[in-house]
Amino acid sequence: MESLIHEGKTFEKVSYSGKQIRGREFERCTFKSCDFSNSDFSQNRFVDCEFVGCNLAMMNLSGSSMRDVSFKDCKLTGLNFYECEDFLFSVQFDNCILDYASFTKKKMPRTKFINTSLKNVDFTSANLDKALFDNTNLESAVFSRTELKEADFRTAYNFTIDPEANNLTKARFSLQGLEGLLTKYKLRIE
Repeated sequence: MESLIHEGKTFEKVSYSGKQIRGREFERCTFKSCDFSNSDFSQNRFVDCEFVGCNLAMMNLSGSSMRDVSFKDCKLTGLNFYECEDFLFSVQFDNCILDYASFTKKKMPRTKFINTSLKNVDFTSANLDKALFDNTNLESAVFSRTELKEADFRTAYNFTIDPEANNLTKARFSLQGLEGLLTKYKLRIE
């Protein structure tokens, strides 16, 4: 990983835990079973990249660009995605652990969260219009002034969303999920 520009490369079982890797560009790269926990990857550029089975817990992505980046079977606890560059920010998550991550003020319409744990994730002031929360655990996730127009929560669970503090126009929920929208009213739904 010594060069500054990486195109079409596969990195497998690489460990950069606790290390600093800055100012690199990764385009169409695949990362498999890599350990980037507690590393500093600030000021990097990721375009059309895929992370599979990687540990990125507590990784620093400050000033990094993420465009069309997908994560599958990854651990991303404590990541501050709000520190990433806003321009063309686009990510997808499948079967990941994103607990304690933050997407504050991120514009990420149509983002897919599939079979993902989103416990204590902060979505304050984020734009998640048309996002898909498919079989996601949203326990203690924070939604405040969040744009959720046409978002799909039909199979999401453990969420609490205040309809008066978020834009939920045409958002989709299952009957079982209605309880998460009415929590603040302290109703007993039987």
